[in-house]
Amino acid sequence: MQNIKCCFRPNLRLCIKLLFILIFFVLSINNAQAQVFRYAVIPENPRQGDPVTVSIEGSLDVKSAKLISSGKVLNKAVFFPVPGIHRRSLNTAILAVPSTTAAGRASIIIECASEITVVLDLEIKERKFISEAIELNTALTNIRTAPDYVKTEEAHYLSSILSTTGNEVHSFDRFIPPVNSNRRTSFFGDRRVYKYSNGASDFSIHAGIDYGVPSGTPVLACAAGKVVLARSRIVTGNSVVIEHLPGIYSLYYHLEKINVTEGLTVSAGTLLGLSGATGLATGPHLHWEIRVFGEMCDPDAFIDHPVLDKQSIISHINNKRYIWTQFIPAKRR
Repeated sequence: MQNIKCCFRPNLRLCIKLLFILIFFVLSINNAQAQVFRYAVIPENPRQGDPVTVSIEGSLDVKSAKLISSGKVLNKAVFFPVPGIHRRSLNTAILAVPSTTAAGRASIIIECASEITVVLDLEIKERKFISEAIELNTALTNIRTAPDYVKTEEAHYLSSILSTTGNEVHSFDRFIPPVNSNRRTSFFGDRRVYKYSNGASDFSIHAGIDYGVPSGTPVLACAAGKVVLARSRIVTGNSVVIEHLPGIYSLYYHLEKINVTEGLTVSAGTLLGLSGATGLATGPHLHWEIRVFGEMCDPDAFIDHPVLDKQSIISHINNKRYIWTQFIPAKRR
């Protein structure tokens, strides 16, 4: 009989502990609040080099979104309110998938001012890129390799522009090609090997699209926006940069002539200048690229679909599949 009592007492203590834990859990749930919001991630399966639009509806105090793969932050963007949507509170961030990202699973981490963190999963699809070798003469080799204080300052200044986030939405539309020509001599994401005149070589990734057009070809703004740079640079020659959405810029290089000034607001199709071969150019052409919070992005993705497609965003948000819920402990009074 004594042995039975000894075995029973520890079990009784365990039951009492479990009962207290259960009571605490029930009370915690009753005092918790559910954070529910609708969202859209477009596209859900982006390719390497594609933009990804993340939209959140509701009162969630979103701040920024990070694209993460294999524990590494690939791109970070801030949220901005989307105007012109009746009776909806919609915030959007646009991220870029770097062309060097490994295909496979990735995550979008949404950070909020209330210290809530939301994790959304996506799958990055693989794509193939072209490889090419470019031979440079002595003058072009020096442009690319010779130390130059002015060149360094120009690079830092451009980087500061591309990392700046404005607060204006200038365009909801698809982008248009910057020239009236389909002849392309280089493509987005080309893996390049520069062969220098001194026998050395260097690897680079092409950030945009090269249109093989003659000097003097009209170069047009791909979308409405604000001119934030219009000047001559050592490497890119006569250059124009336009901001279209917060953190999203289009760049036009090697122009023969610039027809706009910094601070000017332009519409899609506005004449920016004439194509040429200034700066690091082996011949007349227009280099056109898109940057999303500093990261190079495939310009064709902006031509194929509006990056801020309100109809598609609302369609996703109205779909019950895209609802995220989390229980958050209520704040102590």
